[in-house]
Amino acid sequence: MAENAGTSGTTSNNGNSVGFKEQDQLLPIANVGRIMKQILPPNAKISKEAKETMQECASEFISFVTGETSEKCKKERRKTVNGDDICWALATLGFDDYAVPLKRYLLRYRELEGEHKPAANHDKVAIVDNCNVEDGDNMGPLI
Repeated sequence: MAENAGTSGTTSNNGNSVGFKEQDQLLPIANVGRIMKQILPPNAKISKEAKETMQECASEFISFVTGETSEKCKKERRKTVNGDDICWALATLGFDDYAVPLKRYLLRYRELEGEHKPAANHDKVAIVDNCNVEDGDNMGPLI
């Protein structure tokens, strides 16, 4: 797991080899532990092994979804990945249980952000492409 954090290589866009530590590709373990603690009872303990395992799983999941998103953007000749792309990738990869609530969150976030921006931005409409979101869905408060 994290103890294998040696240097690996990858190829950059211009073909040069770029070195990085495996540890640099993982979410910070303190953040992972903090998220895990929020779900558990106050007196629960989390082993280092459990944190490291969750760290690797969560990091791999993010890489998996981001890779699919990146391929979509490359095909569309776009350089910027956005929230709609992430929702599309989640749905495409079969993670509808995550895609639909995330899409609701994204739409609500945009609504709230629109309230804080100048009036010119109120005319923009969010595009819902691969995630089915109904107008009446209640996603609860934003975190």
